[in-house]
Amino acid sequence: MLSKEKLNRLREDIIFTDELAGERLQFHTTWGIFSPREIDEGTRLLVEYMQIAPTDDCLDLGCGYGPIGLYMARKAPKGETLMVDKDFMAIKYSNANAEHNQLTNAKAILSNGFEHIDPALQFNIVASNIPAKVGKEMLCLILHDAMHRLKAGGKLYVVTINGLRQYMKRNLNEVFGNYKKLKQGKTYTVALAIKQ
Repeated sequence: MLSKEKLNRLREDIIFTDELAGERLQFHTTWGIFSPREIDEGTRLLVEYMQIAPTDDCLDLGCGYGPIGLYMARKAPKGETLMVDKDFMAIKYSNANAEHNQLTNAKAILSNGFEHIDPALQFNIVASNIPAKVGKEMLCLILHDAMHRLKAGGKLYVVTINGLRQYMKRNLNEVFGNYKKLKQGKTYTVALAIKQ
């Protein structure tokens, strides 16, 4: 049985600093949030292939503790970045991490996909590290909603495990009418669809 002291240590925030595609960021996180000790491989790969303009309005869908959203906010200082997740702890840590990194143009809200996002908001960039177990129904909603919430010429960037590569290709072609594989790594594939 663990001592009270060891249990208390487990309750403390996990804090680390890392570089994402040239941007140095500090993260506070905790057990129970995806990849709490380090930036996962899929997220790393995704940010390397994203092109973000300084004025872009961005959305990080399924933000966790915020690495993708904070990266986008740093790259688009004249735009606004919204981070959403269905986990209230993820929202707490994303907002705290925006503050730790002095990113006043980033905020996180609780939402299951696009469900609780202000319907008036539109984005230049939507990005997501899509979990393998999200389910085809939720994935269908995410892709259709992303298409409708992107501005003309807006881009959807997704990273998925390689096992979902063909599925994503089919569905992005169906919803957006286009698909581009940006990078296929050992485990993950980064794809892009553009709203025409």
